Amino acid sequence: MLTQLLVTWVVNGLSLWLISKLPLGVTLDGFGTALWTALALGLLNALVRPILWLLSLPLTILTLGLFTFVINAIIFGLAASLVEGFKLKNWLSALIAPIVLGLINSVLFQVLQTPAAG
Repeated sequence: MLTQLLVTWVVNGLSLWLISKLPLGVTLDGFGTALWTALALGLLNALVRPILWLLSLPLTILTLGLFTFVINAIIFGLAASLVEGFKLKNWLSALIAPIVLGLINSVLFQVLQTPAAG
């Protein structure tokens, strides 16, 4: 289980580092910062996201689930404010980067043949 957690953490860090190389408005100081950001995103997704999801449930239902993208952007923005060396250019970066992160993670986990956590 610990190995799975470490693999997931490193894959998320690698995905974040790759995102910073794309023209999405995401800036990371280095791979170490990407690992810290992956840790921060994991903690925020575990602790803050359920609260945001519950509070925004009526709006999420009203928008047929599209408000979930806004919740993801909020979590990404919170991570950027917590981790030194992780910056987002604007709110559109916070909205698009989590989508690209999910796509890159899917590809990397498929290549590694490791089931994605979460």
